[in-house]
Amino acid sequence: MIHRDKTVIDFGMWQQFSSSDLICPLYVHVGNFARSLQLLERKIDDREAVSEISHDLRLSDAKDPINYNFALFSIGIF
Repeated sequence: MIHRDKTVIDFGMWQQFSSSDLICPLYVHVGNFARSLQLLERKIDDREAVSEISHDLRLSDAKDPINYNFALFSIGIF
């Protein structure tokens, strides 16, 4: 709902937000896989863990840190 790029599937309806403001949704399998990649040190999935993983993803892509969410989500399921 935030991306304005025509190459991604997104309506771009929320113009007041930037993709750099997003935080990573932390599902159980995302947290487990992020820990295996050492993107997340915190042992429990809580708000602090969300901040930690979002911060680490921003180091790789400050403009769109959640760009990696799909990869973490998809691989973490298996």
